[in-house]
Amino acid sequence: MPQRSTTHATFVIERTLAATPERVFAAYANPANKARWFGGPEEWDKSDYQLDFRPGGRESISGGPPGGTVHRYDALYWDIVVNERIVVGYEMHLDATRISVSLGTTELLPQGSGTRLIYTEQGVFLDGYDDAGSRERGTRELLDNLATFLTRVVPS
Repeated sequence: MPQRSTTHATFVIERTLAATPERVFAAYANPANKARWFGGPEEWDKSDYQLDFRPGGRESISGGPPGGTVHRYDALYWDIVVNERIVVGYEMHLDATRISVSLGTTELLPQGSGTRLIYTEQGVFLDGYDDAGSRERGTRELLDNLATFLTRVVPS
């Protein structure tokens, strides 16, 4: 029988983005936009990305190194306030093993001509498979991808 454990952690990441809250929100809400910045490293094999962006809607993506462990993200949107707030609950799997369950809140605040993004994650990391430090690093990388995406996309 596997050794069972839980580790709880909360982290907060703040970013100033050179785009309006409307543009940042659209980067989350539009499936084609989000697929361009959200996911694993470029060299990973990836599944079809699915996004139903509404309260009660779901999001999923999976992928991993060719021939390696499959990382799967399955999410449920709990609360969305257009251009202001996104609350999502999600679980992460490595192959068939659930490694964590998290609640993530994204706040978008106008700041000059840009946006102050505040992301707070509260998670439980299961059975020694993940830790808050690696999750925070991965989330920082995703937000770096978002910032890069916003500088390359023509405003809509």
